[in-house]
Amino acid sequence: MTTSVSAPQGAPTSQYDLVVLGSGAAGFAAATTAVCKGLRVLMIEKADTFGGTSAVSGGAVWIYGSDQAQAAAVQDSPEAVCTYLKHIIGANYNPELVDAFVQRGAEALRFLEKNTELAYSLRPLSPDYYPEVEGGTDFGRALEMIEYDGRRLGARFKDLKCPPPGMLLFGGMMVNRVDIQHFLSFRRSPKSLWHCLRLMARYGRDRLRYPRGTRLTVGNALIARLATTAFDKGLSLWLNARTESLIVEQGRVIGVVVEREGRSERVLTSGGVVCAMGGFAAGSIAASQRPNTRTPHLTMSPEANSGDGLRLGSQVQAATGQHMAANFFWAPVSEVTHADGRKERFPHLVTDRAKPGIIAVNKAGQRFVNESDSYHAFVEAMFTSGNAPCWLIADADSLGKYGIGLARPSPVDNSALIKAGYLHQAASIEQLAQQIGVDAAGLRKTLADYNANAERGVDPDFAKGGNSYNRSLGDPYHKPNPCLAPLLKAPFYAVQVFTGDLGSARGLVTNAQAQVLREDGQPIEGLYAAGNEMNSLMDGTYPGPGITIGPGLTFGYIAATHVTERLRA
Repeated sequence: MTTSVSAPQGAPTSQYDLVVLGSGAAGFAAATTAVCKGLRVLMIEKADTFGGTSAVSGGAVWIYGSDQAQAAAVQDSPEAVCTYLKHIIGANYNPELVDAFVQRGAEALRFLEKNTELAYSLRPLSPDYYPEVEGGTDFGRALEMIEYDGRRLGARFKDLKCPPPGMLLFGGMMVNRVDIQHFLSFRRSPKSLWHCLRLMARYGRDRLRYPRGTRLTVGNALIARLATTAFDKGLSLWLNARTESLIVEQGRVIGVVVEREGRSERVLTSGGVVCAMGGFAAGSIAASQRPNTRTPHLTMSPEANSGDGLRLGSQVQAATGQHMAANFFWAPVSEVTHADGRKERFPHLVTDRAKPGIIAVNKAGQRFVNESDSYHAFVEAMFTSGNAPCWLIADADSLGKYGIGLARPSPVDNSALIKAGYLHQAASIEQLAQQIGVDAAGLRKTLADYNANAERGVDPDFAKGGNSYNRSLGDPYHKPNPCLAPLLKAPFYAVQVFTGDLGSARGLVTNAQAQVLREDGQPIEGLYAAGNEMNSLMDGTYPGPGITIGPGLTFGYIAATHVTERLRA
């Protein structure tokens, strides 16, 4: 029996070895692996650009036992990784999926780096988000993307999803974690000054010919590297194409019905369909999947991530994640409405919260969290009654050195953000409290207590800067604690921050081969899931940097490898 949403009689039909739905890191890992293994592959993307959430992400991967880690003689073991994940994930720890990730992650990365343009380097210091937990480490699991020349994409460069303006400098220059530290340090370090001058010179040359800089970093470089190889090896990409339904024959997925250019088309596949459409964080069902709060919630997930994987899975009785630690990967997010009415969001991940002289307070004017903990943990604290939305508070010194959100460090003029009501400025703490609707007495007491402790470099209330992960995000030049400094110098500043997310964690349940499972636990032949469409093997927890893209690349590779092996059996 064949089932699908009916396509018109005489609708065109095409045939491929593999169909990949979605163009993020997981989708490109599957597609690029498959074309490198000689398969004919079609990638279908609903948006008008490719790259999805991955293209605007940090691009890092968290993988055990990479070749880079082995070359650096990293002391680690599968037992240590699994012990760490057991502690973080808790009751829903899935040994089948974790073992597959731990055992095959390095294999996937090795294949992609050997056969494609993909290139990662080991971060010299990148602690797990809970380094004090048994099995945690400061070094060896997190890798970061090496910059890439976007001109290698040729005509396809214009189709690569561009990061939002708030994540770019000078209207179109991409920077990575290292670049940001150099820009923060250029007044104190000749090496940093030279680094910044070289970047700006390259960017200036680019803007003579391109609408933005072609030096790509982080997630943009990740997608561009995989895409360059995939296109060179014959990958077909359909943009502005919506997958309407699966085509199923005798319980096996054999294709999809796609709407594009105003008509429906049937796409048949001999190998299978990989769902990698980014999850449902931007869809109508997202609100029902979050904790019940009465305050706004801001997702960073692209509009196209509306839950198509869950919709398609329901057509074949696919199992979905249940009773997870979280259905999303949380991140605090702020938003500005520009003069032209355009709204812009900014995820407060690593650039501001952990820096000395910046604190977070609730409406009562009280701190409620270690500001230098992970973005996921920060929002978990916000969900506690009365803490959402919250405010990031800074004095003139800390804003000038580090910025907050979309507000840049000096000498950038942030007056437009003040006029837009995004950045609040006041001559005194009392005036700032009145301006933002925070209890003035509470804020005054909070600052008095915090400042006294910050002078000594300690935070007895929340231990800001208390572990290696915290300190890695602080200011290495600031002593004695890179995350603590008193707020003393007027004017004082505030930015309102809302609960937000980077994408959904709940998805289609899979086995170790990335095959989607039915509600009875049996695999659905011909249907695979990877990335945020696959139910998070982390169960919606966030153990370290790159724990979405690491599994995404791994299980995208596993899915394509499984398809190839079955076709050649």
